[in-house]
Amino acid sequence: MALVADFVVERLREWGVNRAYGYPGDGINALVGAFDRADDDPKFVQARHEEMAAFMAGGHAKFTGEVGCCVATSGPGAVHLLNGLYDAKMDHQPVVAVVGQQKTLCLGSHYQQEIALENLFADVSEFCQMIVNPAQARHVIDRAFKTALTTRSVATIILPEDVSQSEAVPSPPRSHGAVYSSVGWSQPRVLPDENELRKAARILNEGEKVAILVGQGAANAEDEVVETAELLGAGVAKALLGREALPDDLPFVTGPIGLLGSKPSDQMIKGCDTLFMIGSSFPYAEWLPAEGTVKGVEIDIDGRMIGIRYPMDAHVVGDAKETLTALLPLLRRKEDRSWREKIEKSVREWNTVLGKRAAQHFDGKINPQSVAQELSERLPDRALVTADSGSGTNWWARHLKLRRGMQASLSGTLATMGPGVPYAIAARFAHPDRPVVAFVGDGAFQMNGMNEMITVKRYAQELAGEAPFVFCVFNNQDLNQVTWEQRAMAGDPKFEGSQHLPDFPYAKYAELVGLRGIYCDDPKKVGEAWEEALASDRPVVLEFVVDPDIAPIPPHIKAEQGKKAAKAMVSDPDNLGIAKRGVRQKLSEYAEHLPGRGR
Repeated sequence: MALVADFVVERLREWGVNRAYGYPGDGINALVGAFDRADDDPKFVQARHEEMAAFMAGGHAKFTGEVGCCVATSGPGAVHLLNGLYDAKMDHQPVVAVVGQQKTLCLGSHYQQEIALENLFADVSEFCQMIVNPAQARHVIDRAFKTALTTRSVATIILPEDVSQSEAVPSPPRSHGAVYSSVGWSQPRVLPDENELRKAARILNEGEKVAILVGQGAANAEDEVVETAELLGAGVAKALLGREALPDDLPFVTGPIGLLGSKPSDQMIKGCDTLFMIGSSFPYAEWLPAEGTVKGVEIDIDGRMIGIRYPMDAHVVGDAKETLTALLPLLRRKEDRSWREKIEKSVREWNTVLGKRAAQHFDGKINPQSVAQELSERLPDRALVTADSGSGTNWWARHLKLRRGMQASLSGTLATMGPGVPYAIAARFAHPDRPVVAFVGDGAFQMNGMNEMITVKRYAQELAGEAPFVFCVFNNQDLNQVTWEQRAMAGDPKFEGSQHLPDFPYAKYAELVGLRGIYCDDPKKVGEAWEEALASDRPVVLEFVVDPDIAPIPPHIKAEQGKKAAKAMVSDPDNLGIAKRGVRQKLSEYAEHLPGRGR
């Protein structure tokens, strides 16, 4: 006799789910048994924690474009999913979560592990439904997937124990109230309004200094964005979630924008007369032109998000690729290329500055910028690169140059700690033949990343492959990004009680787990360490002991931040080292022949 649990697993397979990330518990005993009977199709991948399973599901969606799936038991298991699901929701990734619930018989009795899951998951989910009748399972599952795909968000299926253990009803009885659903969905063509499109073309044609800002919504429109930028003589800045939208080796790509951004992006935005946003919800108004100073055009597939980041003059709702294809014939090539030439010159100068900054090492410590800089020139073709949240994200964003065919992602909107490692694991499961590199701070690695090295070990045969698989850990014994934020945003010195991290032998831990561990604390051997890691025949934890006092200097320092940072430095325990490093790092923007190494 097939159970509802078996039907659920079979329906997941029909929807194209090859892998469900999760953790078992008695609230989903029947479902776990069904996965066992499914003979790894789909495969149940046991993470070390439900939060990590949800991150893996989101990472799968990000690196494949498919629906990610995660599974958790009732009560605490379900609660643990939430952070990872919010990450998927806020970065617009389709994920379906299947969570257990206590038997319907006892609901409302304050039973053990009884939580009002429909209330709990209501905010994170575009669709959330409990299956209370076996005949209901079919349409609930189908609608969950259709909703996740259509809204590019989270859908949650709640499965009580007694229902999961009931006999499956693949087809409901033909009676009033029965619903007959099917597996299937297709990507719609979202085309722009022609009048709004012509308005956008007029604004862009009239602009003399056009700046383009792209996000992840432009990732499927690389050729069209390049052609648009060429016609308009524009430069292109990239929000962090749009890192893979365009290669970084194009001369007019100015790189990241914002606090973690580049000077060319900042200069372009400050100097433009027309802002053209494509598929981005970049939220920081202080890094965009002042209201009313430039004309604005925006393309976004979601009409709810159009024109809510900057007051736009043309609000073009449509798919980026489809819209740009329709827009291109309406655009006139700008014969005056001085604006473009200025942008390209700025990019060349900035790349020189980044190289100089990365080459500066102080007091025999590794400059964390050099870790990204040295990888950039060695990054294998078709690499998949993840980043966690922390100061390492700055170097990942600025120094690591992506080429065509590479993919990269991080927790963009939620900006949570923790997803760097599980994203990388999911990426590797989905693409076992492609190189995968994760950038993780020691804070995030201690928080939950190092536990997932056990997951890597457990599935070593599937995750090993011939392509490199590297977890790069920045060991600075400091919750470094928050330390710098306290200085610049609150005017407070580093508080050791909250910021200091215990030292831990990450590379040795990897060896203990059965992986490869590589340790580097020598500035002269950073490149050599990368080469060793990228040549390894098994997963690697590459530990760099890095200098915590290299400031993630923003493209320009706002007056209020400067005042607060100066106030913090008066009593900061690292003030002298920070001052020495900061001066030399800043001077690298101006000195033509500044020596590469600090003393």
